[in-house]
Amino acid sequence: VQLVESGGGLVQPGGSLRLSCAASERIVGINTMAWYRQAPGKQRELVAAMTTGGNTKYVDSVKGRFTISRDNAKNTVNLQMNSLKPEDTAVYYCNVGLGTTLSTLVGSWGQGTQVTVSS
Repeated sequence: VQLVESGGGLVQPGGSLRLSCAASERIVGINTMAWYRQAPGKQRELVAAMTTGGNTKYVDSVKGRFTISRDNAKNTVNLQMNSLKPEDTAVYYCNVGLGTTLSTLVGSWGQGTQVTVSS
């Protein structure tokens, strides 16, 4: 499954961005779509995930600021990011896991979309 992320950019602290990710094909069955990010010199980390049924989880650092959503019919997942902080600066990627976990990813890592939070 090919994934294409978009929507990143440069934003001031406290600002907002909306990221989008489109999958090249429909993933049949229960699955989990997720956003990851990788900051310079750091490992890629899971930011938010959402199952086909609508269950969500977030990394503690973004709870209350980020909201993940998905459109199962369009094979897309979005990430609304509010109250952005400089520490949110990273390249953001999406991927898809089979079932309700992310232990088996089926997407090819794309180029991601750069989010830079700076004044």
